[in-house]
Amino acid sequence: MNFENILIELKDNLAVIIINRPAKLNALNKKTIEELHNAFKVLDSSASVKAIIITGSGEKAFVAGADISEFADFNVKEGSELARKGQELLFDFVQNLSTPVIAAVNGFALGGGLELAMSAHFRVASSNAKMGLPEVSLGVIPGYGGTQRLPQLVGKGKAMEMIMTAGMISAEEAKDWGLVNYVVELEELMPLCEKLASKIMRNSSVAIAAAIKAVNANYSTNINGFDVEIAKFGESFGTNDFKEGTTAFLEKRKPNFE
Repeated sequence: MNFENILIELKDNLAVIIINRPAKLNALNKKTIEELHNAFKVLDSSASVKAIIITGSGEKAFVAGADISEFADFNVKEGSELARKGQELLFDFVQNLSTPVIAAVNGFALGGGLELAMSAHFRVASSNAKMGLPEVSLGVIPGYGGTQRLPQLVGKGKAMEMIMTAGMISAEEAKDWGLVNYVVELEELMPLCEKLASKIMRNSSVAIAAAIKAVNANYSTNINGFDVEIAKFGESFGTNDFKEGTTAFLEKRKPNFE
């Protein structure tokens, strides 16, 4: 896979996507969003990839926001289409990916950058990371799912504060609020993410994909998450991974999932 704005590193069953626009602090433009969509789609379809880490190049930014120059002159229709297509191509796409995605937040994660991190299944931050949704300072609101995912993660009150003040919070505040799972020094960020990915990859990819769908169902309108859980739980009994996992447990050995 050859891309202009992203890099991909493969380490056995782990894929690392690096957003590589350091001169723009890895800001998301149309091209980068399209490339990220294509990369996630290909990696998700690969039987050899069991986990994905997404991060930014350099030591300053995960993603410092969207590329404002691309939409500063948009009208109402164009703005709506920008949000709809972006959510469809990347943010909703990542959230619902069958392959687990860890965001390694290695610096500024602002606007679309924080929205991308929140789309991942969970987040780990370096101690120098700063996070925020500054859109209202530009006369607009978060359009890539920020008004929906942030309250789910930190609660309505904290989300309202972050959105309305347009301020940034530290990595430690983000951890205290439940926005990130861990905070470590920058040099420890990727090793920790890889360690977590390694633990994930020991387990059944089929079961993990089902669990992702069940958890996400709880946040979907007009869907009963308990019903989805019951269905996915039942479907698990018909998989080879279930047979291998239970057999390995009874035989007191480690499972060998396909």
